[in-house]
Amino acid sequence: MPMTITEKILAFHAGVDQVSPGDLIEVKVDMALANDITAPLAIKTFREIGTEKVFDNEKIALVADHFVPNKDIPSAEQVKLMRKFANEHEIKNYFEGGESGIEHVILPEKGLVLPGQIVVGADSHTCTYGALGAFSTGVGSTDLGAVMATGEIWLKVPPTIKIEYEGNLLPGVRGKDLILYTIGLLGVEGALYSALQFSGKVIEGLPMSGRFTMANMAIEAGGKSGIIEPDEVTLAYVAERSASELLILRGDPDARYEKTVKITADEIKPQVAFPHSPANVHPVSEVGDIPLDQVFIGSCTNGWLEDLRDAANILQGKKIARGLRLIVIPGSPWIYKRAIQEGIIETFLDAGAVIGPPCCGPCLGGHLGVLAGGERAISTTNRNFIGRMGHPKSEVYLSNPLVAAASAITGKITASDEI
Repeated sequence: MPMTITEKILAFHAGVDQVSPGDLIEVKVDMALANDITAPLAIKTFREIGTEKVFDNEKIALVADHFVPNKDIPSAEQVKLMRKFANEHEIKNYFEGGESGIEHVILPEKGLVLPGQIVVGADSHTCTYGALGAFSTGVGSTDLGAVMATGEIWLKVPPTIKIEYEGNLLPGVRGKDLILYTIGLLGVEGALYSALQFSGKVIEGLPMSGRFTMANMAIEAGGKSGIIEPDEVTLAYVAERSASELLILRGDPDARYEKTVKITADEIKPQVAFPHSPANVHPVSEVGDIPLDQVFIGSCTNGWLEDLRDAANILQGKKIARGLRLIVIPGSPWIYKRAIQEGIIETFLDAGAVIGPPCCGPCLGGHLGVLAGGERAISTTNRNFIGRMGHPKSEVYLSNPLVAAASAITGKITASDEI
C-alpha cells in the first residue's frame, strides 16, 4: 500500500510494513526533549515509574531556555532540578548557560535531530524538526517521563494534509508569511491531529531557516506535526552538522492524502497576524495605522541567522522610533557569534536595540520584554493569544523580521518596502 513520508517513518519505527491513518502503534523514539519548564514534571513521572536508568543517555536532550538566565528563585530551582537529574543519569545532551540556546534552534544546529527520525518533546513547537524530514511532535510532560524510561511511545497515525506552494515569492515574503497565510486559510483547527506536509516549487527554493519557521507553526493550525520531504537543501544542512547514517524517506507518488491544498505564492504579500490568533491574518499593506510600544525579533520561529540578517538590512544606518523598545534575541550562541562577526549586532545596537542572551525570553511572557497593560507589540514569534507576552490587556501582532524591523523604525506596523 502506498504511504506518505509520515506513514513511512511511523511504520519503520513501529517495526511494521505499513500503517494507515487512525492506526494505534507503539514506536521507538530517537530523541526525547524537555526544557526547564517541562522537565521537572517529566522527571517526577520518571521517578514514580521506578526505573533506575534512562533508556538511552544519548537520546535525551534537556535544555534550559525558557526562564534563563534564571529570572527568579522558582526558575532557578527548576534548572537546578534538571541539572541534577542530568548529572545523575549522565545525560550527554544537557545544555545550560553559554552552551545553551533555544531548544528548537540548537538541536538541529548541533546535528541532534535528523531526517527519518521520531522526535518527541514536552513542548508544542517540537514539530519544528519536521523541516528536516523527521516526524516530530509535542507531548505532555508525563508522557515524556515515560519515554525517558522506556524509549517508546504510543501514537495514533495522523492523516496527512498536503499543502502545495507553486509560483514565486514576492519581494519581502518569507517562510513566515507562507505559514501565516496558510493558517489564515485553514484556521487554528483546520489541521487538527493531522500531519501538515509542505511541498511544491516554493518550498524547494526555501532555505532551512524558512522551512524551520513553517514546520514550527504547524501546531498553530492544530497539526500533530509539520513535515517537508528531505532534498538537497536538507542534506547539505545536515552534512555540515552530523556524520550519522541517515534514514531518508519520501512519500510514494500515489500516496493518499486527506486533502491537497494548492496555494499560489504570487498572491501572498507579507502577512500580519492580528490579536488574538495566528489565523487572524491581513496583508501588511492593509493594516492601517497601528502604533507600537515594543518590537521583538527572535524566538524558535524567527531567531535564525537569516532572520537577523533580514532585520539588520532594514535597520542599517537607521534609528528606532523614540519611545519604542526593540528587543533582539539570537536563537543560539553560534548564531549570536556569527551575527557579531557579520556586523549584525553592531547594526542593532547602533539602531537602539537591546540584545538578549539566546533564550525564549519575551515569547511566552517569561521575561526580558514582558508587556504592560494596554501596550502593543509586533513580534516574530508564533503565538499572539491573550496575555501571551504579558498583561492580558496587551496586544501582540505577528510578522516576519523584515516587517518587524521596519515597524521599529516608524513606531507603527509598517511594510519593509516603505522604509
